[in-house]
Amino acid sequence: MFGMPGGWEWILILIIIILLFGAKKIPELMRGLGSGIKEFKKASNVEDDKDNNKLKEENQK
Repeated sequence: MFGMPGGWEWILILIIIILLFGAKKIPELMRGLGSGIKEFKKASNVEDDKDNNKLKEENQK
């Protein structure tokens, strides 16, 4: 019943976003979203590296 939106639904969502934020704000919003995703991935990788280093230290003992 509820799945991924199809073609027309994506077009409708895009039109609503343009009406709400205006065409000039959309690139700024996307830049912010992209930088947020980059920071999240970076933080996730740092945590993974810390966990891997702890495991290596424990295995060396």
